[in-house]
Amino acid sequence: MLGIVIPAHNEQDTIAECVGAARRAALHPHLAGEAAEIVVVTDGCTDATGVLAARAGAITLSVRARNVGVARAVGAEVLLARGARWLAFTDADTLVSPTWLADQLSLDVDAVCGTVGVEDWSPHGIHADLLRLHFVQTYQDRDGHQHVHGANLGVSALAYRRAGGFRHLGCSEDVDLVRALEASGATIAWSAKPRVMTSARSHARARGGFADALLNAVAETLNSAALPALTSP
Repeated sequence: MLGIVIPAHNEQDTIAECVGAARRAALHPHLAGEAAEIVVVTDGCTDATGVLAARAGAITLSVRARNVGVARAVGAEVLLARGARWLAFTDADTLVSPTWLADQLSLDVDAVCGTVGVEDWSPHGIHADLLRLHFVQTYQDRDGHQHVHGANLGVSALAYRRAGGFRHLGCSEDVDLVRALEASGATIAWSAKPRVMTSARSHARARGGFADALLNAVAETLNSAALPALTSP
């Protein structure tokens, strides 16, 4: 069985479409009918995220940690207990491609670190065009990149357990897991093959993540004509 984990905090505007995209990826013919389950871990939600996720076809769990490391770890443990051999992770503001899960598995490694794309930069208002150009010029959307994104990450159950799983970190929990995977000797593909599109929203849910990297880049435009390079995560 394959498992998909999606942490979410107040994501009622995006969660149904996110789960729908994950369900399409789970039904790809290259998976040869292997069962896949989607777990949405609602973390401190005060909106309809959980209801909408369940309605879209996900298993829903509720925690009140306001900690993305906890949310990912709880989802992973539930899927491991249900027999998952592969864990794929994405975010509630992200749309995975129909081939996303099949592409992760096709790389035949212990773990896959994928890249992200952004279609809509409009949340950044007058800075949108400059930020989009900066992203295109500095982000490494290619095989061999060194980005780590919780929005596009996959790992075998055996490698996940061997590395100790997600630690309960409020940010960079994905980077921490990848470093643990490297230390454990896991084989890792740094690949642009599994595709996802994520949001460029201007309000970060987790400090230190991709949204914060974008916000920091925008902030620099107020003080300099040149933007800093976007770094992982």
